[in-house]
Amino acid sequence: MKVWGKIRKDNSTIAERVVTVQAKTAYDVTDWNEPFIKLCHDLNLSRPVILKKHIRDMEQFRHAIFLPDDFMEPVDFDRFEIELY
Repeated sequence: MKVWGKIRKDNSTIAERVVTVQAKTAYDVTDWNEPFIKLCHDLNLSRPVILKKHIRDMEQFRHAIFLPDDFMEPVDFDRFEIELY
């Protein structure tokens, strides 16, 4: 499975990266920290606070959105989107 991370500002994608996870479905991922750490490192972001809501959205909808309030440090974008495919 692949995890696609996109940084969006003013409805435009300003940066994106894809990482591979050794799992077939979102339910098979035991630790979401690893793909998030890699994506955030590649995109030069601090890691967002991952809530149960984000995990549930990824498992049910294969998509999660992180807003600036989900980051401990100030960010200069509208949202950070994660898609699984």
